[in-house]
Amino acid sequence: MIYNSLVKPLLFKLDAEQAHTAIHRFAKTASRSTVLKALAKIIYGYQSPKLNQQLWGLDFGNPIGLAAGFDKNGHIPEIMEAIGFGFVEIGSITGNPSTGNPQPRLFRLPKDHALINRMGLNNDGAKTIIKRLKNKQLSIPLGVNVAKTHDPNVMGDLAIRDYVHSFNEAKKVADYITVNISCPNTTEGKTFEDPEALDELLSALKIRDDARIVPTLIKVSSDLTQQELLNLVEICENHRVHGYVACNTSSGRDQLTTDAQRLKKIGRGGLSGRPIAQTSIQVVEWLSEATNGQKPIIGVGGIDSFETALKMILAGADLLQIYTGLIYEGPGLIKIINKKLVKEMNELNISSIHQLVSASTAE
Repeated sequence: MIYNSLVKPLLFKLDAEQAHTAIHRFAKTASRSTVLKALAKIIYGYQSPKLNQQLWGLDFGNPIGLAAGFDKNGHIPEIMEAIGFGFVEIGSITGNPSTGNPQPRLFRLPKDHALINRMGLNNDGAKTIIKRLKNKQLSIPLGVNVAKTHDPNVMGDLAIRDYVHSFNEAKKVADYITVNISCPNTTEGKTFEDPEALDELLSALKIRDDARIVPTLIKVSSDLTQQELLNLVEICENHRVHGYVACNTSSGRDQLTTDAQRLKKIGRGGLSGRPIAQTSIQVVEWLSEATNGQKPIIGVGGIDSFETALKMILAGADLLQIYTGLIYEGPGLIKIINKKLVKEMNELNISSIHQLVSASTAE
């Protein structure tokens, strides 16, 4: 309530990236403060054994995670845990540091409860971020999202070596790693959603050859056709990846209520938030069907309410992530979704999230 009535109006008076920077400054202070973390837990904390899940040998106290992109440099996972997230994903991190694209590069579409970003993978670089994360004390799973350095000169074998470097750094601290093959905000586009390139990349990462490897997930685009997705899944399954993250932002602009002139002025970038929810749910469903429900899926893209969260779970998502929903609804969204999930399970007389699909189908 305080967020929507007081904090959000102030933040929305700032440029989108200025607001993001202001939030981060406060969050960094809060992450170092025992008092502020304790206060956040009192206000936003919510626990129920019904929300617990074990995936990849990791314990998730609740299914709501922080999506990659919010904490690119691994500065604020402690306060994210305090406000109720069940897990956090840092990054994307890249082999080399990058300042990203020129500003302005982050835009709000309030009428659509959406964002457009072309940040360009700005981050401090894999070595620096992983060193920083080694000093973090977390009791929730930590994911690290790795991508290719935003540099058109880093192509072909150099691009693969770049990924391998970041991947090997991430292994030092990550509970799971997400390989981001689908970032639409770089100059060269989605190179690793080409099946041959993906096969080469996964071979270089040696996921299939090492049974002790950190659980490795593949993050796919929301702009894939079903057939394109199935082609990628076949390669991923051959390499025995451990799961999927669906979806990344979209290059599309369909069904937006924001004025066309405003969209034209903003230009290119990845669309996130409410407008891509249905697409994300569809991709999760395709992934679940393609893997016979045997591989864990993290659903992300447009989750800003319990209703959307439930649809994502029913489509086949085991875990969920939010980012844009956090901007528009505030940190209370995590508690709202978790409490309503427990209420739903109580009404269906079930004791765990994975029983939701069969119980809802039986109704």
